[in-house]
Amino acid sequence: MSAPLRLMAVHAHPDDESSKGAATMARYVAEGVEVLVCTLTGGERGSVLNPKMDRPEIVENIGEVRRKEMDRAREILGVQQRFLGFVDSGLPESEEEELPEGCFALQPLEIASAPLVAAVREFRPHVILTYDDDGGYPHPDHIMTNRVSVEAFEAAGDPDRYPGTGDPWQPLKLYYQMGFTKERFEALHEAMNERGMGSPYADWIARWEDRPQKWPVTTKVPCGDYFATRDEALMAHATQVDPDGFWFVCPRDLQQEIWPTEDYHLARSLVDTELPEDDLFAGIHAEETAGACK
Repeated sequence: MSAPLRLMAVHAHPDDESSKGAATMARYVAEGVEVLVCTLTGGERGSVLNPKMDRPEIVENIGEVRRKEMDRAREILGVQQRFLGFVDSGLPESEEEELPEGCFALQPLEIASAPLVAAVREFRPHVILTYDDDGGYPHPDHIMTNRVSVEAFEAAGDPDRYPGTGDPWQPLKLYYQMGFTKERFEALHEAMNERGMGSPYADWIARWEDRPQKWPVTTKVPCGDYFATRDEALMAHATQVDPDGFWFVCPRDLQQEIWPTEDYHLARSLVDTELPEDDLFAGIHAEETAGACK
């Protein structure tokens, strides 16, 4: 009897798991896949982005509040979740602004990666999701999240690396999140205009830097049936998401019709798979679910 499939999603802050790949995770949970979200920081330096929550008692206790929000989102998605203990770096207002001492983004790579390597060796995922090397957007914690995710993918199966963090375990596939593509927003923009709704995306698309997409989408996971779960999890992060704001302007049923997938780039694979894919576990066979230790 084969072991259950396991998926690990690596994120920088609480709320990232709900805005990036949440419907994918909810779908796989419903199908019996074990899913673990690793949150590298506590989001302690995050701003309150929902005007309805911008109150002194919230701002003063933002770290504790965000942990409680994460607990609720975890319950909604049906996933396991753990914080890996680093301190939010904050988002600098300019390239010249120095990051705060001791923050996640300033940690040496081996220090920043060790807790994730330990988590990989304990949970033993077959697939890992993370951000691309630009972080999805240039937040220093997102960029560092990519670095430690790649490091953990490449090191966790090597018994000579990161001694004392558990028995080696080699994940089989590593994906980058590709949810914020120009192609997706153009499709939603056109559909909203065609239906006479007006679109909130025009200025954003107009400002989009005209350059080739760095990482092509290789994998589109059908998960429109779980967009409601995604939205509920996102709203659980009430300090970060205004329910009357940008995230929910495009009607869910239109999204399900026009773009019913969440999209990824296959960055590493130790199994044969045929692109394009519609399943993160494509190419992973029953005999491989026991893992491959180096």
